[in-house]
Amino acid sequence: MGKSIPVFASVDYYPQRKESHRMNTTILEAYAAEPSRQTLSKVSNRFKEHGAKFDLRVMATHGGTISWKAKELARTIVSGPIGGVIGSKLLGETLGYDNIACSDIGGTSFDMALIVKSNFNIASDPDMARLVLSLPLVAMDSVGAGAGSFVRIDPHSRSVKLGPDSAGYRVGTCWKDSGLDTVSVTDCHIVLGYLNPDNFLGGLIRLDVDRAKKHIKEQIADPLGISVEDAAAGVIELLDLELKEYLRSNISAKGYSPSDFACFSYGGAGPVHTYGYTEGLGFKDVVVPAWAAGFSAFGCACADFEYRYDKSVDIAIPQYSSDESKIEACKIIQDAWDELTLKVIEEFKINGFSEKDVILRPGYRMQYMGQLNDLEITSPVSKAKSVADWEEIVKEYEKTYARVYSESACSPELGFSVTGVIMRGVVATQKPVIPVEKEHGATPPKEAKVGVRKFYRHKKWVDADVWHMEKLLPGNEVIGPAIVEADSTTFVIPKGFATRLDKHRLFHLKEIK
Repeated sequence: MGKSIPVFASVDYYPQRKESHRMNTTILEAYAAEPSRQTLSKVSNRFKEHGAKFDLRVMATHGGTISWKAKELARTIVSGPIGGVIGSKLLGETLGYDNIACSDIGGTSFDMALIVKSNFNIASDPDMARLVLSLPLVAMDSVGAGAGSFVRIDPHSRSVKLGPDSAGYRVGTCWKDSGLDTVSVTDCHIVLGYLNPDNFLGGLIRLDVDRAKKHIKEQIADPLGISVEDAAAGVIELLDLELKEYLRSNISAKGYSPSDFACFSYGGAGPVHTYGYTEGLGFKDVVVPAWAAGFSAFGCACADFEYRYDKSVDIAIPQYSSDESKIEACKIIQDAWDELTLKVIEEFKINGFSEKDVILRPGYRMQYMGQLNDLEITSPVSKAKSVADWEEIVKEYEKTYARVYSESACSPELGFSVTGVIMRGVVATQKPVIPVEKEHGATPPKEAKVGVRKFYRHKKWVDADVWHMEKLLPGNEVIGPAIVEADSTTFVIPKGFATRLDKHRLFHLKEIK
């Protein structure tokens, strides 16, 4: 005896229905999240040793940042991709776009999310690694296809298969120290002239074109009876087609058209494939930030310091219920809000904030009685006490329902069911400043041009002008075939496309005849 044994009770951490989801989340909290607290503590201490005046915060699944001291660290299971969505929202406000298709390509996956009327959806029971969790998560869709995805020939169908496993940080066989012998998408980039083998990560590592050609020839080209270049180009076209269809189908499945959206493309590999997965979809604008490789980190810095607590409730109120029933429903909601408020304030006090520093934003989840899916609503009232408050709660739900589905789908005759209550506490933070630079003419300065590189597409080699991204000036236009290089990413502009750099150092890609 005498041992201090931590106890993780799901009712304390995640008081929500669906026991298996709650159990998965509590196991995640105990097994992975809590041990990570030690690592985060070391990072925080190192920051302070270097003079940091702030406490370390981590992006949480609900779209805000939380302290490493937070009770529920499982909320940090997904950070990077969510940061991209938050950054897109802030950037959209700067550009005047309220409908944005967010697309993030790294080495392993393609992640997308939709911002509609300046709001993103929150999934209440997300699926992570085939485990359903009781965590509020910014609604995203992902497919295992990225710049590091392995490329193989299916031995039975003789078709090309991409991923889902990936080279990750090891890039591909083109890096001699990778220890890999399976072709990756990046190997194809190198062979086709998309990437500069001497400037990967600013030249920190050198890539071997001949080594990539050898592996593509043995594993892809020879089995298919085609040239190395056509094999590599086919892989890129297949990936672009897969990403384009994934993007289009996810937008269409939610009842929208790509023409309703501006598409933001980011991630280290995003600018390499932007033209391929947006071509022909009809987006109103395609935006590539000059800092695309670090855009998700930028988004994390855009997020407020925010805690969120949820609790399941069961409130069913038919359409023509008595006033007494509506007041009782309000009491249940308010009691739950009060309970969650104490938890939110307690978290902020750990970081030295008082109750008056915190902006409280109550919410709830509601559905029509008998339906399967609920919607998350930001409450139009700060307190739920009266019949009038209940009517406002219902009105806001129906307004949201009409926006998500359609006004004709509203069914108040079914009655209303409140399935959960939410309390968010926010302390506003200093946001990054979007650059604003003086615009110059359309013609780039001579010093911005690096040279010319052979680029393979549509079964032929063409000469592509190569530009240094940092030396291009706002207002400059680049017409394809061209390649814009930075130490952290490469922006590919094939024939039939052009791009313009605006005053915020955002590239706008468009198709031209």
